[in-house]
Amino acid sequence: MTELLAPAGSMEALKAAISNGCDAIYLGMQKFGARAYSSNFDFESLKEAVTYAHLRDVKIYVAMNTIVFENEMEEMKEQIRQLNEIGVDGIIVQDLAAFDYIVENFVDMEAHCSTQMGIDDADGTLLFKELGAKRVVLSREVEIKKVKEIKRIAEIPLEIFVHGALCVSYSGNCLMSGLSGYRCANRGRCVGSCRKEYELMDKTTNTSLGKSYILSTKDLNTIDYTDDLKEIDSLKIEGRMKDPTYVANVVSKYRLALDHKITEDDKENLKKTFNRTFTKGYLFREDKRNITNISRPNNFGYEIGTISKIVKDTYEITLTRPLNQNDNIRISHNKEDVNLTVAKLYDKNGELINKADHVCYIKIKEKLSVGDLVYKTKDYVYNKELEASLEKEFKRFSLDIRVYASPDSKLHIDAEGLGHHYSYESEELLGEAITNPTTKEQVIKQFSRLNDTIFELNHVEFEECNAFIPAKLLNAARRDIVLGLYDLKLNSQEKRTKALEAKEKINFTPVQPYLTASVTTKEQYDACVSCGIKDIYFDNVVRRNQNHYKDKEGQLLIGGYGGIYHYRETNPFVTDYSLNVVNATSCYELFKLGAKRVTLSYELNKSQIDDLMNAYYEENDGYPALEMIAYGRTPLMFTKYCPMKKMNQCSICKTRSYELKDERGTFPILSHEDCTTTLLNGKTLNLLDELQTIKGIEAFRLNFTVESKEQVVKIIHMASGKLNGSINQAVFNQETDTRGHFNKEII
Repeated sequence: MTELLAPAGSMEALKAAISNGCDAIYLGMQKFGARAYSSNFDFESLKEAVTYAHLRDVKIYVAMNTIVFENEMEEMKEQIRQLNEIGVDGIIVQDLAAFDYIVENFVDMEAHCSTQMGIDDADGTLLFKELGAKRVVLSREVEIKKVKEIKRIAEIPLEIFVHGALCVSYSGNCLMSGLSGYRCANRGRCVGSCRKEYELMDKTTNTSLGKSYILSTKDLNTIDYTDDLKEIDSLKIEGRMKDPTYVANVVSKYRLALDHKITEDDKENLKKTFNRTFTKGYLFREDKRNITNISRPNNFGYEIGTISKIVKDTYEITLTRPLNQNDNIRISHNKEDVNLTVAKLYDKNGELINKADHVCYIKIKEKLSVGDLVYKTKDYVYNKELEASLEKEFKRFSLDIRVYASPDSKLHIDAEGLGHHYSYESEELLGEAITNPTTKEQVIKQFSRLNDTIFELNHVEFEECNAFIPAKLLNAARRDIVLGLYDLKLNSQEKRTKALEAKEKINFTPVQPYLTASVTTKEQYDACVSCGIKDIYFDNVVRRNQNHYKDKEGQLLIGGYGGIYHYRETNPFVTDYSLNVVNATSCYELFKLGAKRVTLSYELNKSQIDDLMNAYYEENDGYPALEMIAYGRTPLMFTKYCPMKKMNQCSICKTRSYELKDERGTFPILSHEDCTTTLLNGKTLNLLDELQTIKGIEAFRLNFTVESKEQVVKIIHMASGKLNGSINQAVFNQETDTRGHFNKEII
């Protein structure tokens, strides 16, 4: 059966999801979860959540899908151990260290690969199946046809997002928030850089193509496609930052759709809670032009009417949908919004009314114009309906009882419920009935009082043996049986751990540090060759996403797990920054898979690199082989979306250069042959002055993107001089360069 997986940022949202028909919940703790700004759970509230959910046959998955720095390793492991004790069903992870710890130590608690890992093909899925994953959450960019193909080939449970907010970048591959605000998306603290307003500049003609929210995606909505989704193991709703009424609304509609009970009105009701307008997503081959809503980045609501007449401060609204007193509306006026709660609503005679269907009147001070569109952003009446659904039993479980009652004997009741058997025996003996022996109907009456439980009475067996059972005793028996079955259900889950096996130590002989280079153009490649760079990444790059694997010769730079699986038997390889490696265990796991060098994440600072190095040496009696990017425009995000296509530049984009611009600076755009896009940092990462002080790095990479051939040669000579000590003066330019995270810690 397809699992309907719901988000919960709080206990209230969890109950709302279960009350409206979900099969599983995913939630986060105070640390290591990719939604650090939701309320989240501590261990006490998680115990309550697991009890509440498991009694109702709902599973609990905990998201620990952030990168884990070396100084957090013990805390991460302790949290996982406690989650196992509490009895969570699975943990969703991004970091290889967390993944490895779960797989190596626990039998019954599952390791799920987060969408943050960027798995979008069968190769990556097969790799993690081999490594011990019990589920893979695919990237949101994977089309449904390919999802089914991956499932057929890999034969492992798959999870996909079906509703809610979308990242414009491949998840886990966005550095924009961390580099612009030091709040890292891979640490759960994304500032939403894609929801900001930018100006798209044509650098070739030095003209502006206008300001807009050009990176702001619509919300995913696949409610029309649930029949096509049913063979997928788990359908995931995004929304751990959303309130309980949002969760109730979305979960209830997908439950109806999966149960073939949904109506068109139900589908329309999805608009009545937060949305940025909807897209069917890449999952169902949405045109790239329609994946974003560039007019606004927040709650759009839905259109209900138009300003049709103005009399002083009174505005007539001609409605296409009903408007209620206390609804929230926004009125779009000259590209600005007027937002208000409709405290007072009038008819044409100036009389107060509670609801209008065709025409109504409101009084506000703001200046509006005839023709301004009116949107409802919160439906007061519907919201009240949702609130009423937040804590109810979506389904009740059958309770079957067999009652044995004879005079001068104890009352015995055998009960079946929740897949368990419980036997009750009274302390006192039953008396013989003088006139009215207890009947089956009386037993049923007392045992039907189950409204404060998750049970409903189903089958009752009772032979009347002339015994009298006091109602008080039947009530006590009912309560004891309910609690007994609860305990059996909650204690039935195994929480086994494994005996640890000794690991082979992997270490490398230190070598004199040298330069490598990654290039974007043949001209840059030739310049690197002319300067004597041996390891140049150009045609031998296998990026993290959107891959069609082809036979390649020689050493490769591999950015994704699928590439590792595909090429590990045929090509030596170096892993790229996009695997987000920030700790020694992740390095070790990649070396075990065959990596010759591991490129560290952009999101490490100097002390964290030292921590990683020391931890690796201590665990392996030797050093890791590491690469580090020391120069170049940092790729802030890699996206399947193309801003130029959105702005109708599709036919000419290959002959021009573009950038996004905001109040902080500019962000060059790299367009790839397959119409995917990389957004670069406006400032250049420049750690060349630090090369002499960074110990333990084997290769320092120069990342060339928009540089000319002459600039490439100049930078290589500069980097060589700094590495060998022949250049003493500083080469860092305060105006154009940045040291990224090297001297600062992201949160």
